[in-house]
Amino acid sequence: MSIEVTRLFDFPYYQLEKNPIEKSLVTKKNGEWIATSTQEYIDKANAISRALIKMGVKPNDKIAVISSSNRTEWNILDVGILQTGAQTVPIYPTSSKENYEYIFNHSEVTHCFLSDKELFDKTKQIRDNVPTLKEIYCFEDIEGCKHWNEVLEFGVDTSNQDEVEKRKNVIKETDLATIIYTSGTTGTPKGVMLSHKNLVSNALDSTNRLPLAGGDTKILSFLPLCHVFERMLIYLYQYNCLSIYYAESIEKMPENIKEVKPNFMSVVPRLLEKIYDKIIAKGTDLTGIKKRLFFWAVEIGLQYEPYEANGWWYEKKLALARKLVFSKWREALGGNINTMVSGSAALQPRLTRVFAAAGMQVMEGYGLTETSPVITVNQYKNNFFRIGTVGKAIVNVDIKIADDGEILVKGPNVMMGYYKDEKKTSEVMTGDYFHTGDKGEVDADGFLTITGRKKEIFKTSGGKYISPVLLENVVKQSRFIEQIMVVGEGEKMAAAIIQPNFEFLREWGIRHGFSLDTSHEDIIANEKVIERIYQEVEEANKNFGKWETIKCFELTSDVWSVENELLTPTLKPKRTIIKEKYIDLYNKMYSK
Repeated sequence: MSIEVTRLFDFPYYQLEKNPIEKSLVTKKNGEWIATSTQEYIDKANAISRALIKMGVKPNDKIAVISSSNRTEWNILDVGILQTGAQTVPIYPTSSKENYEYIFNHSEVTHCFLSDKELFDKTKQIRDNVPTLKEIYCFEDIEGCKHWNEVLEFGVDTSNQDEVEKRKNVIKETDLATIIYTSGTTGTPKGVMLSHKNLVSNALDSTNRLPLAGGDTKILSFLPLCHVFERMLIYLYQYNCLSIYYAESIEKMPENIKEVKPNFMSVVPRLLEKIYDKIIAKGTDLTGIKKRLFFWAVEIGLQYEPYEANGWWYEKKLALARKLVFSKWREALGGNINTMVSGSAALQPRLTRVFAAAGMQVMEGYGLTETSPVITVNQYKNNFFRIGTVGKAIVNVDIKIADDGEILVKGPNVMMGYYKDEKKTSEVMTGDYFHTGDKGEVDADGFLTITGRKKEIFKTSGGKYISPVLLENVVKQSRFIEQIMVVGEGEKMAAAIIQPNFEFLREWGIRHGFSLDTSHEDIIANEKVIERIYQEVEEANKNFGKWETIKCFELTSDVWSVENELLTPTLKPKRTIIKEKYIDLYNKMYSK
């Protein structure tokens, strides 16, 4: 009898039946890529389930999983935990210890599995404040912490496998599978409850939008597995019997890409922006005919339209640009990538165009943790690709635009609700429709365009509405600017707090005959730097009405990062925290 996938732990069994692979999950350890086969994956997951049951784990217990990097252990634990009827609580490794304490207590975590000493030290500090927490296990050897191998070895004895099967058999697709705490920029995190059906339906309903083939297709995964976007895609990859390679870190991505030579990967816009900027920087260093040829190809790429809409003469030039220039871009990304899927934030259309021109299509999608996450996604075939949009709704998902422009969503992917918070749940649901908090428009062909975040769109004291994200995405096209946050709610004008691209500024200084090899504080005080960034902002302002342009800005010497909690794990600015941190700069701009 063919396995029907209705619960998350069905995915590896489906793979085993349909097409068992030797390299189902692959993680690099001590310089070597270690592969786990489909069968080994299932065997280890069952050992985890048997051990957890012996350890007293009951259905509906909550088990935290925290890892600084994506790894095979994560998936084995995920399946092993879910098979017992317990639920996984994945947590961002970069969350503060205060957030850890809140999440552990709010979800009543009984056990915690984590990756390394830094996370253990953080968890150890709050352990005494979490009465439900029985034990912590680590994937690495750490003094004072039990190793996760102890759990695997405890489950080697198969005598209670029948109990595992009994637990599995009573788990329904509508049962709670996981609680994902949003990384929110204000207040305490909300626990999004996702059922097996929420995530399974999203993986199955998204499958036909991605150009995936079995066989030797390799996936490179680096976005955090605790983030619902990457986690859902991992289930989708397993369903399609693809080999998943886990990158060691974002820093080691270039090295890992060259080693793995992936066919497909998911990205966030900030990563593509960085890749593009580095490519352009290399082109700028060229001289003579090579430099002219490089920028001719870039110019061709920036004019790209899908489905040969630019005509035969453009396609002829594009073929030449691909042969002479873009082939080197693809080679730098392993040589085999044809498609990337982008989510979590708005993607600049110029990046969509230039990467597609280079033979690496970027299919932009849209979704939220509460929608498991995919709502819409572009797809090249069937004319489902339109640059500047986030694509059409996937099958079984219905979109409605409210009278105030808010995007409402209905479908099997919509969450069960917020954990222990019926009030907040009722605030975002109208019948079966979930209020996304985003504003958008759907054209006659069904393509969705995001026009801003409802809560982030603000009104100036003059009564004009401004969408900061639209402004920010245009300004960030400048290589001089790494991060920007547009402010001005209730004020007379829009202004911006900007983190410059210090690395690029130093290169720019050398090219123009002066040194910026000084501290960040000195760089942001340099008159030439301020004037150059002013020019970049003014250039971006040309794209907007006079009332919504950035009238002044201040530079920060800090590099905004996930670690200092100025960016979310998907590299978006945390608006409330940034404004609080730079309140002096904010007040300075509005006192001028």
